[in-house]
Amino acid sequence: MDECDALYSKNCELKGACAELKRDIRELKHENKILKDEKIELDMKNLVLHEDLERIKETFRLKEEILVTDLNKLEKESLELK
Repeated sequence: MDECDALYSKNCELKGACAELKRDIRELKHENKILKDEKIELDMKNLVLHEDLERIKETFRLKEEILVTDLNKLEKESLELK
């Protein structure tokens, strides 16, 4: 009977350990879902920021072109005035 009791006791320990592992797995899956959702949110914010940066770069390029054109006009006018 001692061997049977020892096996029963060991079986109970293993069931308890298994239940704890299942609980840990559920918690980890929940945390993983939260992290995935946060990553998606950050990826979306990053995309928006990247698009904003590209628009700002294009705006600066256009303004630079206008400034260069205006500078050329002013230089030409200055030369004509001399």
